Amino acid sequence: MRPAPRLVIDAHQHFWDPSRAAYPWMAGEAMAPLRRPYGPADLAPLLAASGVDATLLVQCRHDAAETEEFLALAAVTPFVIGVVGWVDLEGPDVSGAIARLRALPGGDRLVGLRHNVHDEPEPHWLTRPGVLRGLEAAFEAGLTFDLLVRSRELPAATACVRHFPGAPFVLDHMAKPPIAYGFDTQWAERFAEIATFDNVRCKVSGLVTEAAWDGWSPTTFDPYLALARRAFGSRRLIFGSDWPVATLAADYGAVKDIAARCFSDDQEAERRLFAGNAIDAYRLEPLLRLHSHSETYL
Repeated sequence: MRPAPRLVIDAHQHFWDPSRAAYPWMAGEAMAPLRRPYGPADLAPLLAASGVDATLLVQCRHDAAETEEFLALAAVTPFVIGVVGWVDLEGPDVSGAIARLRALPGGDRLVGLRHNVHDEPEPHWLTRPGVLRGLEAAFEAGLTFDLLVRSRELPAATACVRHFPGAPFVLDHMAKPPIAYGFDTQWAERFAEIATFDNVRCKVSGLVTEAAWDGWSPTTFDPYLALARRAFGSRRLIFGSDWPVATLAADYGAVKDIAARCFSDDQEAERRLFAGNAIDAYRLEPLLRLHSHSETYL
């Protein structure tokens, strides 16, 4: 019998059009290559070349209108099986905001929420009472929350996770270790601490742009991948490309190859990295069945 095809999910990619909205984080000469539209037609051939079947489209700005656009785009883009969107977690009716999004075309693909926490002036933003109330509504709605933090915000992220035992969290970009400046022990200690909570998963993503953009090799990332493997194990690490941000430092195939180094000696763990763990984290099984993707995963 011919073996079933492997399913591969990219759990972290973006689309945007700077001519239609403002992206303050794109300011500066270094970010100039990103200041153009990126959409499904740009990503589709890269997915095909790298053997990626499906993606999660992740928010870029604090604007519910962007999430509405992403859901509409997901409704007509077969490879986008889920959207990690944004709502104002401190708004007066977070439950209502989520319900409104789910009633829109593509609303069935809303699987999570995210806020650009590392851009907040307050390092303890995640522990504000209003934010905690908003997160409670998100979890009651069956959504996962992506933690976009650096080392500065990791203590608050850990406190937030402790406040919601069992709730589904995903740590984006391994909490952005400052790779270009050398191995940071404070980041590593805080990263290992949040990993002790079983309800936190972690995306192996965003690493190339934390390294020196023109001065890395695949082995540059091995100490970080080894730590992630020890801290999170084979069932809580998730592949994400962070495309097109990652194009500042690497092409799509190179980013996928770096993630694969995490479990190069363990085929079963690699399969979970590239599919099964994302399916579990974002409850993707119904969407995979609905949209006719392979359900072959471990």
